[in-house]
Amino acid sequence: MSRRGRRSRGERRGVAEAGAFELPAGFRERMAGLLGPETEVFLEALSAPPSGLRVNTLKVPPERLRAMAPFELVPLEYPPEGFLVAEGERPGSHPYHAAGLYYLQDPGAMVVGAVPDLPEGARVLDLAAAPGGKSTHLAARLAGRGVLVANDVVPARARELAGNLERCGVRNAVVTAERPERLRERWGGWFDVVLVDAPCSGESMFHKSAAARMEWSPEAVLGCARRQQELLRDAVELVRPGGVLVYSTCTFAPEENEGVLAALLERHPELEPIDPPAIPGAEPARPDWVTPPAPPSVMRAIRLWPHRVPGAGHFVAILRRSDGPLADDAGQGHDAASPAAHAAPPAARPTSATLKAMANFFEEVLPGLDHSRLDVAQIGDQLQALPPVCPALARLRVLRTGWWLGTVRNGRFEPAHSLAMAIDPALAAQRIDLASDDPVGEVERYLRGETLRSAGEDGWVLVSVDGFSLGWGKRTGGVVKNHYPKRLRRR
Repeated sequence: MSRRGRRSRGERRGVAEAGAFELPAGFRERMAGLLGPETEVFLEALSAPPSGLRVNTLKVPPERLRAMAPFELVPLEYPPEGFLVAEGERPGSHPYHAAGLYYLQDPGAMVVGAVPDLPEGARVLDLAAAPGGKSTHLAARLAGRGVLVANDVVPARARELAGNLERCGVRNAVVTAERPERLRERWGGWFDVVLVDAPCSGESMFHKSAAARMEWSPEAVLGCARRQQELLRDAVELVRPGGVLVYSTCTFAPEENEGVLAALLERHPELEPIDPPAIPGAEPARPDWVTPPAPPSVMRAIRLWPHRVPGAGHFVAILRRSDGPLADDAGQGHDAASPAAHAAPPAARPTSATLKAMANFFEEVLPGLDHSRLDVAQIGDQLQALPPVCPALARLRVLRTGWWLGTVRNGRFEPAHSLAMAIDPALAAQRIDLASDDPVGEVERYLRGETLRSAGEDGWVLVSVDGFSLGWGKRTGGVVKNHYPKRLRRR
């Protein structure tokens, strides 16, 4: 949620003083008008929704993680990789989280990443992606094929997004920090799936965001709806003919859900809502909750209510773009087949000396990884393996162009953290496998950035926990210098 309308300082103070879970009076009144006798059970569920955990299937099957985890996990009916976390458990502090085995995510948010059909080798764009819950889900479903472009207009949030993709071992992601209109101008009509998890009034997040409660007002809701419509104008043009647009919010306001969807369909008759997979407890959207009433096809969108479905609540719509010409609000057409518009990104090819330094590292440290198949480009001093398919990236603000393998300095190759996080530790020539339940606490020492003691040959070693990668160390004389990134180290 972001960019909402502002209350006065006095109004914000009044809401804050009403209590940690006190909801805006106008919101309560609105929901009573919509839900009638269900209002109180809805408000009770909204105040304390359950916590969710989504298994990262790039690294581990759901049932194996459930069997390994030292905390209780209750399977969700949908999606199959989703679980509820028992109250009082803290999976975010466990080493398995640092190893990227799961993402802590609201159960309703998991639905958004699960519903679109992803064809083999799909081109997928998450237009407002930070902090990365839905992007990491989409990447896991792509399973290394195709390409995921994850974008957030705010560079700091895009860096957080890149970090979560790295932790989850994603190899085929491009991370950008661009305005949607810039992406539309560059990539119009290229993506099979475009996800718009829109900035909204965040009503389902009231239980954990005092700012959301303080800043809520009917005027702020209308302001969000206007901005969502602007965002969708660009998003529609990024979808190829026959492709899919997914629109979602974490709010209950009809103006931001059915109202925005109705306006989108009126503007773009080439878009048709399609039915999502069967999701237990989901309810159809309500065309009668906006004025004038939305078309009946809006009922194919779904509402996830916190008193009916596990989670804090979401709205999700899936729309397929017909093969006909795209309505052009911006007055500019795009050729989706243009090789000039959608060629591989301009990037320097490494010199033979650089490639030799990288090859020497792989042969010595990761002999089990066939690096000859990687399409390696050099961006500055970084070597990155490009995704199987990649959009043109010239003149765009790009944070990551694929899988960051490492950095070349003074003729030497130094491995990146993302290289460790996206490989099976069994590929490494030297490895230190720590136990998550080690009473000595070696895992915690590593995650705090401390050195380890380990006998063996000098050189790079892969550090893992219970067989899953954590990062790099470099051994000299039985002492392993810690190369876990400083930004990630625990205090």
